[in-house]
Amino acid sequence: MNMTTKVKRVAAGVAALLMVAGLAACGSSNAGGASSSQDADGKITVVASINQWGSVAKDLGGDKVNVESIMKATNVEAHDYEPTSTDVATFNKAQVAVVNGADYDPWASKATEGTKATVVDAAETAGKAEGDNPHVWFSKDVREKTADAITAAYEKAMPDQKDYFEQQHKAWEEKEKAVEDKIESAKAKTKGVPYAASESVAWYLADDLGMTDATTSGYKNASANESEPSPADIKQFSDALKAGKMKVFVLNTQEEDSTTKQLIDAANKGNVPTVDLTEQMPQEYDDLTDWMSALVDDFADAVK
Repeated sequence: MNMTTKVKRVAAGVAALLMVAGLAACGSSNAGGASSSQDADGKITVVASINQWGSVAKDLGGDKVNVESIMKATNVEAHDYEPTSTDVATFNKAQVAVVNGADYDPWASKATEGTKATVVDAAETAGKAEGDNPHVWFSKDVREKTADAITAAYEKAMPDQKDYFEQQHKAWEEKEKAVEDKIESAKAKTKGVPYAASESVAWYLADDLGMTDATTSGYKNASANESEPSPADIKQFSDALKAGKMKVFVLNTQEEDSTTKQLIDAANKGNVPTVDLTEQMPQEYDDLTDWMSALVDDFADAVK
C-alpha cells in the first residue's frame, strides 16, 4: 500500500468520523426514553468490526443479543476498508462493541471512542498490540480470551442473565475445544514442517500446528512492511519453492496478483501443495470455530 493510498484512506475515515460525531451530538438526548444502546426487544445491541468476531459474539449471546458485523465479504481487507458514516454511526448505538485491534481495523477502534459501548479489543485481550501480527482470530489463545471478554461484557450489560451467558460460553468452549483437539491430533503430521506464505495471515494457526515459517527473509520483510518485494526477493522465494524447500505454500487469495501467480507456478513446479485461505471469514461459514476446523484439515491434508 503506497503513501497516497494511506492518506486517502485516513482522510475518508476522518471525514466519516466527523460526520457521525455531529449526528451523535444531535441525537444524544433520550428525553427519558429507552437507552440508544438497548434494542426495542430488550436484547443487547452488539456491533463487531469483522464477521469472524461477530460470529463469536452471536454464539456467546444466543437469543439475548442482536449482532451486526460491519465487514462480511472476503473481497476487502479490514485494514484497507474505508468506513461510511453509516458504518461509524452503527457503533454509536452499540452496548457492546467488538474490534480486532492491533491496528487491523483502526477505523473501528476510532469509531468506538466517545460511545457508551463496552469495547472488547480481541488483540488486547491477549497482550497483542500495534506492530504484532494482527490476524489474531487464527490464534486459539486469542479466541479463548476474546470469548471470555465478550461474555464478561454481556454479564455487565445484563447481570440478571449471568447463568444464561455462562451456559452459552460453556457451549462455545466445547466447540473451540473440538478445534484445539483437532490441532493437537494434526500435529502428528504438521509439527516441524516448513511452510511458506504469500502473506503472514495464518501465522498463528501454523504456529499452533507446530509448523516452521520458512518464507524467504527478503520477501517476508517486504510483505510485513506493506512494500513491494524486489525481483531478487521474488526469485529467491520462487527458487526455494521450485526446489521443494518448503512443504506447504499458504496463499491469501484476497491478495492474488502477478507476484503470487509466479509463486503459485513455482510451488506447482516444486510439487509443493497450496493451502488457499482468506482474511475475512468466507460466507459458507457461519461460525469462526467451523472455519478454523476446516483450515486445520486443509493444513493436515497438505502435508505429505
